[in-house]
Amino acid sequence: MSRLVVIVAPGSRGDVQPCVALGRGLIAGGDRVRVLAAERFRALVTGYGLGFAPLSADPGEVLGSAAGREWTEGGRNPATFLRGLRGALAPVLERLLADVESGGDGADLVLAPTLGFLGAHLGASLGVRDVELHYQPSVPTRAFAHPLLPWAGRLGPCGRWLSFDVVDLLAWQLLRPDVDRWRRGSLGLPSSGWCGPSRKETPVLCGFSDAVVPRPKDWPARVHVTGYWFLETPAAWRPEPRLRDFLASGPPPVYVGFGSMRPSEAERTFAAVRTALRRVGLRGLLGTDASFDHDDLLTVQDVPHAWLFPRTAAVVHHGGAGTTAAALRAGVPALVCPVFSDQPYWGDRVARLGAGPRPLPLRELTEDSLTTRLLELSGNLLFRRGAQYVAARLREENGVTRACAVLRDVR
Repeated sequence: MSRLVVIVAPGSRGDVQPCVALGRGLIAGGDRVRVLAAERFRALVTGYGLGFAPLSADPGEVLGSAAGREWTEGGRNPATFLRGLRGALAPVLERLLADVESGGDGADLVLAPTLGFLGAHLGASLGVRDVELHYQPSVPTRAFAHPLLPWAGRLGPCGRWLSFDVVDLLAWQLLRPDVDRWRRGSLGLPSSGWCGPSRKETPVLCGFSDAVVPRPKDWPARVHVTGYWFLETPAAWRPEPRLRDFLASGPPPVYVGFGSMRPSEAERTFAAVRTALRRVGLRGLLGTDASFDHDDLLTVQDVPHAWLFPRTAAVVHHGGAGTTAAALRAGVPALVCPVFSDQPYWGDRVARLGAGPRPLPLRELTEDSLTTRLLELSGNLLFRRGAQYVAARLREENGVTRACAVLRDVR
């Protein structure tokens, strides 16, 4: 009898899309799959033949709220970041937990990120195994510090190891009152205590590549670096005529997109982007809701990165894990303009891999600073060679197949 695998995906498209790819692989192996995600992703999930259950925490609404803006503008201070996360989730957390519980009904296996250790709680209530999904390196190691505590890298092997425990502990303390109330209530479980549920035996799937984050030697065998879970562009998908014609009308453009932004911030940022691109003489594809199409500029929305990025000269983006992976796989150089969370970490990885210049924080983006970086990005052939080297390694991997092979043995 086939298993019902429930995948909890309480994030943006960059979090949901890899889960859909993983779910497709599980279905091909005979499992049934249900993805728990925000309502806006229903069509994405069901369009690939997966079951769907809605989560009340819509990432767009969370980020657009006053608390969400405070969260994203908190910089790299981890305490500020985690407090902001708590503030952003507070209005929807109770509903989110109820949605996870109802959406997980009947599961034989639970896959979830580390947020609140939701998978561990749900699995314990159902009496089934859970597996953690990591989109960034989050298992303690002496090799490097936690992505949210980069300065801890200067504290030596022990400091780097402890940085992971510190982040986990702080995050858990902020969510513990609500989650423990949920455990004692409808889940019928005791409180998890100060340190949260034990995860020492929990399998971990790392949805990134060893070519981008080399696996530390001190990670235990339960941690599996599978490679990225890429979702291929549907065979029936076709670009709009305006996009097709723009790409055919001149040299490959530079794609520029920064994810969700407030309208006022987007207007200021993309005004600087337009000026910088024209100063350098580059055509641009701008990922924004605004509309200011010209001969040398075109705005686009919701175009599959797997299709678009190989057709560009370079990519300028915010450093989300999914966008970073797509740009690296396309073999085009990238400039990362991070805002918060793990985005500075991925920007640093791109630079260290030789696939782009050092990151330019979005808050420092001006006409002059972006012009300088675009000249560097377009004029250094070593960045293209570095990106193509990483792309060749990524094309040799099949993260979904490797992840599904691990999950077949989890009972």
